[in-house]
Amino acid sequence: MAVYTDITEQELGAFLREYDIGELLSYKGIAEGTENSNFLLHTTTTSFILTLYEKRVDPGDLPFFLGLMEHLAKRGVTCPLPVERNDGTLIGEVAGRPAAIITFLEGMWPRRPTAVHCRAVGEALAKLHIAGADFGMTRPNALSLEGWKTLWAGCHERADEVEPGLVAEVEADLSAISSAWPSSLPAGVIHADLFPDNVFFLGNELSGLIDFYFACNDLLVYDVATCLNAWCFERDHAFNITKATALLAGYQSVRPLQQEEVEALPLLCRGSALRFMLTRLYDWLNGPDGAMVQKRDPLEYVRKMRFHRQIRSANEYGLVQQ
Repeated sequence: MAVYTDITEQELGAFLREYDIGELLSYKGIAEGTENSNFLLHTTTTSFILTLYEKRVDPGDLPFFLGLMEHLAKRGVTCPLPVERNDGTLIGEVAGRPAAIITFLEGMWPRRPTAVHCRAVGEALAKLHIAGADFGMTRPNALSLEGWKTLWAGCHERADEVEPGLVAEVEADLSAISSAWPSSLPAGVIHADLFPDNVFFLGNELSGLIDFYFACNDLLVYDVATCLNAWCFERDHAFNITKATALLAGYQSVRPLQQEEVEALPLLCRGSALRFMLTRLYDWLNGPDGAMVQKRDPLEYVRKMRFHRQIRSANEYGLVQQ
């Protein structure tokens, strides 16, 4: 979440007249995140989140994202729900951007995740994968192999400004990962961005998952790899095997990984690290500056890429075979 497009009270008032959610009391921008513009709304009925979809989001994908939230909620996954407009649609426009209102989810995301948090995330991710199995819509992963190459084309000329030698390092990883990427593993709907700031807790109890705007169809275990990268490294960049063991055990308690998924996990962790490094690098070099826009350091994920290159077996992540 972030704020790229600001809105006036007059613009917001006109937009809210298309909803039956009470009178606006207050609103404020949410600075965290990197993709869309988000605002917390307080009305005379309750609180909501207003999202303005920025240029990286294809408006044609919005029915998938919003429909997926409704589908998952019906199957027991706690997540925000899109709010219908007076005409029965879910998507409007404000300040020249497609926009939607979703329900507010109680909880806080963990600033310092523990092994307890990690196990709960693993369980929730597996439940999401199972619940999404019969979702009727599909969306290819725009940030898979071909998407990485497009991102790289937009920033490779300046990559060595971030760290000398980065161009050669990324070129080598792109080549190696592309040539070995699996295609026949179990696939389905994945969240694709389940970082700590997209998971809410009340104490140690997981209260819900948010931000489904990267959700797509891809390899299920790739989602697990993304979570290992997001949840199981410390602030000093050390890999925490206790957290990884808990996350993987939580996932497998709901959906045991197949042997082929286990064997592919090190490569997928490496690929996921490359994917997030590239989006961060692209935004670092090309994104707008501003007090309400948070840029994230690509070198954090360069370090993770280097870590995963040394891994030869999923057992090194703390995976216990079922």
